[in-house]
Amino acid sequence: MFNRLSRVIRSFVGFFISVAENPEIILEQNIRDMNDQVPRMNESIAMVKANATLLEKEEAKYKAEVVELTSKTKAAIQAGRDDIAATFAAQLEQTRSALARTGGQLGAAKAAFEKAMMVKQAFLREKERKTREAMNAIRDNRRSQWQSKVADAMEQFEVAGVSQTHDEMVRKIEEQTAVNEARMDMALSNVDQQRFEIEKEAEKLQANELLKQFKVEMGMVSPQAGAATPDKTIGGREGEKSL
Repeated sequence: MFNRLSRVIRSFVGFFISVAENPEIILEQNIRDMNDQVPRMNESIAMVKANATLLEKEEAKYKAEVVELTSKTKAAIQAGRDDIAATFAAQLEQTRSALARTGGQLGAAKAAFEKAMMVKQAFLREKERKTREAMNAIRDNRRSQWQSKVADAMEQFEVAGVSQTHDEMVRKIEEQTAVNEARMDMALSNVDQQRFEIEKEAEKLQANELLKQFKVEMGMVSPQAGAATPDKTIGGREGEKSL
């Protein structure tokens, strides 16, 4: 029982690992991770830039103080106040030292900012390259999956069986059509064509006699000409009706 339970657990673990190790899912996650790194990188570069900006302002302040203390020291010397000049000179020396220190820090900050920008550009180029490779790989994987499905379908597709069924159904339809056509020919051959022709001729004669009678009534022909067949006239028919 324990061995069976262990196999079931291992099978579940293996299934989840296989799903988690789906290359397409991992590549898509890698793309998201690289995109998430860009804002954090921009934030770090902004901090480096801010530090450089503060050092530039501090350097400018020290330079102004150096100019001011230099002027004050010279003015005190000219005024014969060596004690005051010595004080200004001491402050000037401290300011120059601070200026030099700030200048070194500023140089390092500018170098760090330039390096950070180079790192960012290199990262963006690498991100673009890896993203392009990942997208191409994902498309290739999807195309491969589609080809696999098509191959599976083609392997299960029995061309011979389909063709056999197709030909059989076509042959049945052709046979049924031939039978119906033969039945139609036989039905038409059983019809009395001669009787139809006699009735058609009789209708034509009757129509001609009626036409002659109309011409007699309209005075277009003499009654003698129309009396050749008195039984066929309208008057004759009326007389028959009266009798």
